[in-house]
Amino acid sequence: MGRLFAALALAAAAVLAVAAVAAAHVERTAYWPDPRPDTAVTPPAGGKVPKPRSLASALDSKPPGTTRVVCRKGSLARARQRIQDAQKHGYVIRPSQPRIRVSKARAKTLVKLNTALFKRCKFHHIQPALTASRNNDRVVVMPGLYTEPESRAKSSDPPRCAPLKENGDHGSGGLSYKYQFTCPNAQSLLALPGRLPGKGQDPPPQDDRFGIPNLGPCLRCNVQIEGSGVSPDDTVVDTGDATHPRGPNGVGSKKDVGLRVDRADGFVLRNMKFRHAAEHDVYVMETDGYLLDRMKFYYAGQYGQLTFANDHGLTQNCEGIGNGDSAVYPGGAPDTGEQRQPGTKPRLNNAITKCDIHHNTLGYSGTMGNATHVYDNDFYDNSTAIATDSFYAGGHPGYAQDSATFENNRIYSNNFNSFTPDSDVAPDVPVPVGVGILIAGGNNDQVRGNRIWDNWRRGTMLIAVPDAVSDKYDSAETTSHRNRYHDNVMGIAPGGKRKPNGLDFWWDQHPSNTNNCWYHNIGPDGTAKSLTSDPPVNPVNGKLGLPSDCVNVSTGETYPEKGPELGGCAASIENGEYNADICPWFRSPPPPGPGSAATARGTEAGAIAGQNVPKMCDMLPGSTLSCAPFRGIRP
Repeated sequence: MGRLFAALALAAAAVLAVAAVAAAHVERTAYWPDPRPDTAVTPPAGGKVPKPRSLASALDSKPPGTTRVVCRKGSLARARQRIQDAQKHGYVIRPSQPRIRVSKARAKTLVKLNTALFKRCKFHHIQPALTASRNNDRVVVMPGLYTEPESRAKSSDPPRCAPLKENGDHGSGGLSYKYQFTCPNAQSLLALPGRLPGKGQDPPPQDDRFGIPNLGPCLRCNVQIEGSGVSPDDTVVDTGDATHPRGPNGVGSKKDVGLRVDRADGFVLRNMKFRHAAEHDVYVMETDGYLLDRMKFYYAGQYGQLTFANDHGLTQNCEGIGNGDSAVYPGGAPDTGEQRQPGTKPRLNNAITKCDIHHNTLGYSGTMGNATHVYDNDFYDNSTAIATDSFYAGGHPGYAQDSATFENNRIYSNNFNSFTPDSDVAPDVPVPVGVGILIAGGNNDQVRGNRIWDNWRRGTMLIAVPDAVSDKYDSAETTSHRNRYHDNVMGIAPGGKRKPNGLDFWWDQHPSNTNNCWYHNIGPDGTAKSLTSDPPVNPVNGKLGLPSDCVNVSTGETYPEKGPELGGCAASIENGEYNADICPWFRSPPPPGPGSAATARGTEAGAIAGQNVPKMCDMLPGSTLSCAPFRGIRP
């Protein structure tokens, strides 16, 4: 049995290690920005989530900042038509929410604002307006389709930046900030480099990732970019084939990135749609203080929204659809949780809220997505809704991933199979179809107060990623400890209807793992008795086969059925294929039904329990949940 388990454990590790390789994008060695405001700029840049300036204030000539207006020939006519439609029929930011109706007074104001902005329009492409911007400036983009022919025609390998590429990021494979600043449109359709490059050569990668070395002064901090239409659908930036309003993902793309924002503290992006980037639609890096609000991230080859090594960030009121990896990715986030600097208080640093994330291979992902806060979102129709993982790779600081909080989300019907030949989403990451939340090598993560239902394979999964196979090469097993799953409602749809998961909770039981626990969760009959798990419910006492005591040691047990799954998936992924005959992850599981592990007893108690998902400070009776273990990000 010992040898069998060792083989299975290595198989599981190989699966997640290879998956992490696929999920970890190549980037320069990244550092976390100083979380204190930069007072060299007036008003100071960073230190908190920036507040957006109103559209009306763009017409104010008083400082701070200059407004540059970008428009197309038919922008004003499009604006008027869209405002009229929104007044009659409403518009949609999130499909799960009701249509938003525009009042007569609001419609009149929007027409007046767009008319005045159109008169001030001096740019017909966005990049020249971004290039001309300085600290505190604004770029207002009027309704229209923007393909940016000048910047998309720029060489992806410009000769003048060849020396910077050769002497770039010390062999990590990423391009230095100096390269991105000097040749901003080599990789990106639109680029906003926020600071001047530091003098001299960048130092070799530092072990301490707190504070960006060789940092230049702010050039384009506190910049706001926004669409002036009534909804994000009115102002569209397309990096690829604009004749395809949706998929395939990355279709016809001419650049890796739609918009790259780099070291631009205090950045705001509002009310726009980006689509079809070869890699990432919107990419924010090494920035302290950003807000992405009223945004749509459509059909990118990899990530719809990629925020990397940022602090004080908030993404809200968004839709992410059709992305090959994930719609939202706050990776390489600062160590403000378990691994925070001595003498500092724990806090959450990047938040995602009020978003509809659907029809992606992954909804949310984050290699070293540390101390992130994901709350009050709808995740549905993805292959896997949420995954966070640890993988020690150049450019990805913060190993091991820790201290993320996933709460008060609705996670349901994540059964979309992007691995089939007829899918309009080409998958860029191997994940199991039919899963709600997958923690792969994370520590101290909280999964609490969510409603999770109708995920045909598993509601949640917890898998270890031993250091020996995570590219860290340490002997210690530092991942998959102290994770807590509690106060979740499993298998109950809104209104109390039974919609069971294939299995509620699944754990690989790696022998080195400690202090993981599952407690105060309820199943479809309104009690814990109807929950399903692997390890299974004890047939003698009827208790969930998972530890509820949060101070424990993994038993190191496993079950024969885990071997073929983990071993087969390891082989398939290692061969670079998504072979459903070898790895069941890539085959759609059947819906739960009679005789399945998810069969539950529907009762009146279950219907009552399902009426309201537990809130962050309104947990189930008997909960010991602390309402505010972190100082979190809020709008």
